Amino acid sequence: MATGPRYKVPFRRRRDNQTDYYVRKKLLTSGAPRAVVRRSSKNISVQFVNFGMLGDATAASASSKELKALGWNGSCANIPAAYLTGYLAGKKALKAGIGYAVLDIGMQTPAKGAVLFASVAGMVDAGLEVPHGEGVLPSEERLNGGHINDSLKGSVEAVKNAIGGGEAKKAAPKAAPKKAEKAPKKAEGDAKPKAAAKEKAPEGEAKKKAAPKKKAKEAE
Repeated sequence: MATGPRYKVPFRRRRDNQTDYYVRKKLLTSGAPRAVVRRSSKNISVQFVNFGMLGDATAASASSKELKALGWNGSCANIPAAYLTGYLAGKKALKAGIGYAVLDIGMQTPAKGAVLFASVAGMVDAGLEVPHGEGVLPSEERLNGGHINDSLKGSVEAVKNAIGGGEAKKAAPKAAPKKAEKAPKKAEGDAKPKAAAKEKAPEGEAKKKAAPKKKAKEAE
């Protein structure tokens, strides 16, 4: 290790090539949540992290391990898995109130059309806004697994439908109040005959009251 009066020892995470503090400072300056994408040899994870003075706080997260429970039988570290993980994480982020995030890939080497940007494509398709350059996202064929196996396309669509199906069920109860709104209209229709009966009643009573006067005139 170099020594000298002007030498500064880098932070441990920088020495271990885990954090580039110069890039981290630029990301934090934006003030937006960070979409932290990390990849291992077997799995992919996406986390939406907010900065805090006491430490970063994770607002939403998803792992490619969760895809197994949704019917995914392929690898959890390839491009289709990264796309589905980003799609799942994006849906969770929207539920947590996050609509915009900046990409944080750490010390990983970016490459056009690679796994890291496949997760970005999933987040964008989920409805999230994540700034990215043109041409960095994989092609639709690669996102659907066409470069691996033609049968994977059906699996990708099935998992996407499984992720979106949970939202459709939760949104269904919102349609119930529309039926309840029609009920008061019938009540108003029922109230009209009653009001008419009340209006007719005084006329009948007036005739009864007027009848004795005629008899009194005949008696005279």
